Amino acid sequence: MMKTALVIISSLFFVVSASSAEAKSPPPAPHKKVVAKKIVKKPVHPAHAVKPVAIKAAPKHNATVGSLNPHEKLLKQSVVARGKRHVVYQRVALTPAAPVVPPVISAGELAGLNLTRDPLALKSNVAYVMDQASSQVLFEKNANVALPIASVTKLMTAMVVVESHQDMSEVLEVTDDDVDREKFSTSRLKVGSRLTRDDMLHIALMASENRAASALGRNYPGGLPAFVAAMNAKAKSLGMNDTHYNDSTGLSKNNVASARDLAKLVVAAYQHSIIREYSTDTKYLVEPNGHVTMQYGSSNPRLTLNKDWDLGLQKTGYINEAGHCLVLQTRIDGRPVVMVFLDSKGRYSHVADAIRMRQWVASHTTQNLTRLVSSKADQS
Repeated sequence: MMKTALVIISSLFFVVSASSAEAKSPPPAPHKKVVAKKIVKKPVHPAHAVKPVAIKAAPKHNATVGSLNPHEKLLKQSVVARGKRHVVYQRVALTPAAPVVPPVISAGELAGLNLTRDPLALKSNVAYVMDQASSQVLFEKNANVALPIASVTKLMTAMVVVESHQDMSEVLEVTDDDVDREKFSTSRLKVGSRLTRDDMLHIALMASENRAASALGRNYPGGLPAFVAAMNAKAKSLGMNDTHYNDSTGLSKNNVASARDLAKLVVAAYQHSIIREYSTDTKYLVEPNGHVTMQYGSSNPRLTLNKDWDLGLQKTGYINEAGHCLVLQTRIDGRPVVMVFLDSKGRYSHVADAIRMRQWVASHTTQNLTRLVSSKADQS
């Protein structure tokens, strides 16, 4: 009985507790239908409009990298350390873009001389070949056009020095005035080097030494201006009417002459044995200041060292405006011949043209040469 009464009392207590809990909870709210309100946008006056601001994201980088300068960038790399993958950033210098160098165009090309064709397909835009004994023209191509002649100028420099009868044993000194500040060409003669006038002439003709040629002109009575005036006066006396000199080295693009004029210069310079010897020499030793021995070589070893060529005189030249130039006197089957090649493309193309011309002259008689060149000249 007692157990039954306890069970009944416990059941009643549970029912009363549940009812009390339900009485304390608020009744559920009735379900309402939600209606979306229509939002009407009012026009905004332009003065009150908010303009968007571009936000640049800062590059992610390690604290050790620091700020970048305009010549650097960050290189993202993924590395594994202690079994975990990490992203690191490395500072890398930007590679500067290589400057675009325009192609070198010579004065002859600017004048359209490269469009002239010839029977030998020469690389030189100007060519002139004549019999030295009779002055008969054997070959001609743009021979009357005045062009820059580069170091062929040194032939006239030698002419003025030799014919002025200056003391060839006098010691001349290279000064700062002899340094090339136009083409920035190099020289083995340092400022302060001292050589005799004879040595200066030798390496100027054989090796085309610019500072030596400059020193020769500067040590003329009246200085370089008087020397250049003497060069132009000599050209005029030789009938070189298309010629003008501006310096004693040929580095100036204003040193110009036609191929016909240069043939006259070669004939006149050939009369001096010292010019013949020095221009065709292959090597020469000098001792600047008397204690340092230097060996110079020919600027045209392909011909001066070739025993098949009976060279009496030669001179090469090159600057951008002139192209590769070559004048020479030789004998072909015992016949004295003068050759002039100007504005040639390629480092050795003027020498190749001379070799081709020599073979061509040797394989033709005088009559056939004249007829062939005349017909080609008429066509051009």
